[in-house]
Amino acid sequence: MVTKTHAEAASDLLWTRWQEGKRLAALPAELRPATRAEGYAIQAELERRSAVPLFGWKIAATSTAGQRHIGVDGPLAGRILAERVRDAAAPLPFGANHMRVAEAEFAFRFARDLAPRAKPYAVAEVLDAVATLHPAIEIPDSRYDDFAAVGAPQLIADNACAHDFVLGPATAAAWRSMDLVEHRVKGAVTGKLERDGKGANVLGDPRVALTWLANELSGLGIALRAGQVVTTGTCVIPLPIVPGDEVVADFGPLGRLVLRFADE
Repeated sequence: MVTKTHAEAASDLLWTRWQEGKRLAALPAELRPATRAEGYAIQAELERRSAVPLFGWKIAATSTAGQRHIGVDGPLAGRILAERVRDAAAPLPFGANHMRVAEAEFAFRFARDLAPRAKPYAVAEVLDAVATLHPAIEIPDSRYDDFAAVGAPQLIADNACAHDFVLGPATAAAWRSMDLVEHRVKGAVTGKLERDGKGANVLGDPRVALTWLANELSGLGIALRAGQVVTTGTCVIPLPIVPGDEVVADFGPLGRLVLRFADE
């Protein structure tokens, strides 16, 4: 069983590796979570690292490709720390990124809180609490040498592979009346490759993924807060990146986001 002391120690270890750009094979046996709940207890310790309120949440492994990439069979929730939200206007330092991929994602900002409750939230209830839809790019990473081998509880403890995040402007399109399931998304690394995807790659519908996150947090006794952003997982097969690359996430009428990585 992971106690509060164990959770703090595990979080300290993962945080140190994250800041140093280093990795470990796995958490030590005495600190290793055996369940998703224990993984989330370790992850929760991240919030004391931040000087400002939590920016929002990410969902990992909402697509078959994403699940294969990290070796799990279903989605995981992670925290987006405000300090890891980047501005697309400036080149992003690449750093010691181990995963080396970028992901094009639908992101939603909330207008009001969704409090924890016993009854699951329905999609319509969750969407009613949403203020805006945004194109986004997530740059995930892991603090494990072989992130596909450690399993869901340890990946949750490792913040569901959260790393850097870029949020595009809120779309001006009438997105609530659009078919987000079939909505086409193009991800590209300029001059190297292009990949097509669609909303259906995100748990069948990014709105369903958003609702999954609301209910996952509710089950943990955590409220989704007004102003927080939820990014719902990659619509395209993750794009391989290296320093100096330019990544484009094109959501058509919903917006287009461009991010360049600094040369190193």
